[in-house]
Amino acid sequence: MFKTIVAFAVLAVLAVSPALAEEAKTMRTIQISGHGEVRQAPDLAIVTTGVVTSAVDAKSALAANTKAMNALFAQLKASGVEDKDVQTSNFSVQPQYDYGQNNAQPPKIVGYQVSNTVTVTLRKLDGVGDVLDKLVSSGSNQVNGVSFSIADPQAAQDEARKAAVADAQRKANVLTNAAGVKLGSITSISEGNANLPQPVVMMRGKAMAADAAPVPVAQGEQTIAADIDVVWTIE
Repeated sequence: MFKTIVAFAVLAVLAVSPALAEEAKTMRTIQISGHGEVRQAPDLAIVTTGVVTSAVDAKSALAANTKAMNALFAQLKASGVEDKDVQTSNFSVQPQYDYGQNNAQPPKIVGYQVSNTVTVTLRKLDGVGDVLDKLVSSGSNQVNGVSFSIADPQAAQDEARKAAVADAQRKANVLTNAAGVKLGSITSISEGNANLPQPVVMMRGKAMAADAAPVPVAQGEQTIAADIDVVWTIE
């Protein structure tokens, strides 16, 4: 009796499988990629700044650098920047060499250079130029970059995703109408890598003596993008 049931089940599978295979074989699909973008003004500025000092010995160079950096930290606090928004990003002590004319002699240490750099997040964009001006006035002689970012890009990212799906739908409608077929149901949706706004460096180089007017800074807008792949059946 058991063998009879097993044999019947096998026959049933064999009978159905060709039909399923034929259905899968004849199912037609269309795959479309959609792209969506949202532009948004940034609400954060990231400043990389610091102090470079030199002296004949490492101790003197470090002492001068420490004094200047303490003045820089004090200025940041006076400008309303919280401690959580200031982070040391680089610190180095490097010997300075004299190679003589045409590198004709073995290198000789003639001094030391100390560099201390911090990354500062500024949350009030209308005061960025003023902060830069005050940092240079307080002793910062190195500004390695000013960039802009968005604190919470999730809402804009979701809008970009919606726009990407709508773009894919539009393309699919155009193609199926042109081909004289009907768009069916969606079988899959997949997202590519999210294109979140990347901080863009606006200025770089050594800081010079500050002018009377605050440094002019333009924040512009940032683009948040999404790419979606959608697969439909074709009826």
